[in-house]
Amino acid sequence: MKKLAYSLSVLMLFVSLVPSAMAKEDGPEPNKKELSPEDQARLDQLENRFLEIKAMDFNSMEKSERKEVRKELRDINKESKGLGGGVYISTGAIIIILLLILIL
Repeated sequence: MKKLAYSLSVLMLFVSLVPSAMAKEDGPEPNKKELSPEDQARLDQLENRFLEIKAMDFNSMEKSERKEVRKELRDINKESKGLGGGVYISTGAIIIILLLILIL
């Protein structure tokens, strides 16, 4: 029973601390990568194409055309993420890492 109470208290501690640790501060990020003019121009092109696709009427398209548009959207998404850079860690991964640190 004590182990269960201890485990639940540790879990509640993590649940209460994670939102405050993940809170975004106001102001510019110190490690933010600046994009070159070429990358910024390409990102603008991708955004414009995305807006064009969003404005399309998919009901009037054939199935093969819709499939091509979905593939193009996936490619746009991958390329824009590559230009933006950055490493993202999910909340679940952070909790697992913290638990492993405490256990070991």
